[in-house]
Amino acid sequence: MALDRDALAKLKMSPETTTAAPRGFAWKPNFKAKRFWLALLVAALVLGMCFKPKSPTVSDAEVLPPPTANRPTVLNASGYVIARRLATVASKVTGRLVEVKVDEGMVVKEGQELARLDSSVAMMALRQAQAQREAAALALKETDVRLADATRNADRQSELLARHLVAQSVADTALADKNSLQAHLEQLKAELNVAQAQVNARQQDVTDLIIRAPFDGVVITKDAQPGEMVSPISAGGGFTRTGIATVVDMASRELEVDVNEAFIQKVHEGQAVEAALDAYPNEAIPAHVRTVVPTADKQKATVKVRIVLEQLSPKVLPDMGVKVRFLSDDAVHAEHVVALVPKAALVNDSGQTVVFVLQDGRAKRRVVKLGADWADDQLILDGLAPKERVIVNPPQGLSDGSAVVVAAH
Repeated sequence: MALDRDALAKLKMSPETTTAAPRGFAWKPNFKAKRFWLALLVAALVLGMCFKPKSPTVSDAEVLPPPTANRPTVLNASGYVIARRLATVASKVTGRLVEVKVDEGMVVKEGQELARLDSSVAMMALRQAQAQREAAALALKETDVRLADATRNADRQSELLARHLVAQSVADTALADKNSLQAHLEQLKAELNVAQAQVNARQQDVTDLIIRAPFDGVVITKDAQPGEMVSPISAGGGFTRTGIATVVDMASRELEVDVNEAFIQKVHEGQAVEAALDAYPNEAIPAHVRTVVPTADKQKATVKVRIVLEQLSPKVLPDMGVKVRFLSDDAVHAEHVVALVPKAALVNDSGQTVVFVLQDGRAKRRVVKLGADWADDQLILDGLAPKERVIVNPPQGLSDGSAVVVAAH
């Protein structure tokens, strides 16, 4: 701030403003000294404004309502969301993709067409088999006509023989021709059945070139594109795809967690569980233990536990991380939880656990009573209420009533 030196220079002492000096002391106004002290006062005010201490910038978080329902925790664990029915759909035969009709996130029904392979060669084989079937049918028809004629001739020769009008050899020859054609007819019927089986096989080859969904579900990956070669086995040095798409039955989603074998005795089938996804840590999902897998991992000293969710929310996606709390079967001595806060908001102050609550731009010290842990958060039994805002990672030296500035989120 610039000083107005011209205004200071015009300052004068009037006789009315002078006061009587004490007896024996003659006071004379020193105008230069007065100007000096006035300038010094103004400079001090300016410096005080410039070097006024700034309020610390802090981060805040909302106090959340309790995620639990009057049941204490006997064990905490972590795991992942899995799907019991998950299939990477592949082709039964090697071929080139000409069309892929699905994409990630698409809902499909059992039997729905997902992709189609090039069918030009298979269709040629099918038409060839159909032509062979037609030829066999025509040969069968011709033999059937000849057999009818041979049967009439044999009957006629038999009548003539009975009247002694022809020799026995003539009647025998006519009967032999009839029996030969009868046998040939049976052979052609068998050949027609073989031809029909060939047609069915070639038709199945064509059908196998259409890849269909094995069950109702959602496509989570699309692994091949039109123009690529696909095969049921890996071939071609990695240039041949072995899968076209991965389908997950969302109705089969459940949780798989690893429990330390030293605490597996606290877990049993049907036990109530409360789960929270790492992506949505403040949204509790009720669940229960489906089964304890009867084997241990000797490398990690853990036992797998499968947990069924009571509510299959669309937010629950395969391979998501999850934290679970195995709840006690006894709800009589359950803690009364009132709120949930991040652990980073807690401060140990002289043996007490405190948090700093934001109120009108100031930090208010609040003593709280702790409950059980909840992942990266802490259950609060007393001292806070939902919807209040607390300071996360409060700076060193922050005290009750300190002015703070909240950082933009």
